[in-house]
Amino acid sequence: MAHPNIYAGDFEYDPDDPPGYQAGIARIGQAAGGKDQSVRLFEIPAGEAICPFHYEFTEEWLILLDGELDLRTPTGTERIERGTVVCFPAGPDGAHKTTNPGPETARLLMWSSAREPSVSVYPDSDKIGVWPGNDADKIMVRRVDGQVPYYDGEV
Repeated sequence: MAHPNIYAGDFEYDPDDPPGYQAGIARIGQAAGGKDQSVRLFEIPAGEAICPFHYEFTEEWLILLDGELDLRTPTGTERIERGTVVCFPAGPDGAHKTTNPGPETARLLMWSSAREPSVSVYPDSDKIGVWPGNDADKIMVRRVDGQVPYYDGEV
């Protein structure tokens, strides 16, 4: 049984992430053998964010281990500091974005259900992303422009 250490994470950076969203991830829950919870460790350099403002349909949690973050929620933006624990409820009330105001790198732990398919809604860009558990079927569409009638294309 593996025992990953949150202070010795080996972070992966996606070269396709645009400026402003260049954060590192270590999938420590997966490394520990977890199946029912998705536990991820992030490092966020100064001026960067993990992902755009979004919400999911499962509860998600955050613990800020090091640094500071600007936490945007539906009620506004606030600065949180090391040791802060946040629960993002499922649905629109749990919408959030975490941005590091700098100058130090921030490190945080986030976890939620590992259920798939998973769905995220991005209110600022009016998109919905669906991750069914395989890369071939994942999709990102605009909420309004991407809609089709239920029986569209059916015989």
